[in-house]
Amino acid sequence: MDILISAVFQVLHAILSIYFWIVIGRAVISWVNPDPYNPIVRFLYNATEPVFSRVRRVLPLQFGGFDFTPIALLLIIGVLQNILAQIQYKLTYGGF
Repeated sequence: MDILISAVFQVLHAILSIYFWIVIGRAVISWVNPDPYNPIVRFLYNATEPVFSRVRRVLPLQFGGFDFTPIALLLIIGVLQNILAQIQYKLTYGGF
């Protein structure tokens, strides 16, 4: 059972890590004027905008023309990864 729990948490951690890099990619392309028809730009936009809009509704993080939503989302992802790691540790090594 510990192996199954560990595998599930590793998959969740991998998904969060991949999304972390997708958010970073979106933030980097926002610094330039990207071609909106580029498939990579469209993928990054489509993968992040639904989550960005939800975060923007809860935390309006646009000040002076700067959007701090990616930073907030990266912090949220980091917190989620730490929480998952703590839960995994407690489930596999006892404590819950």
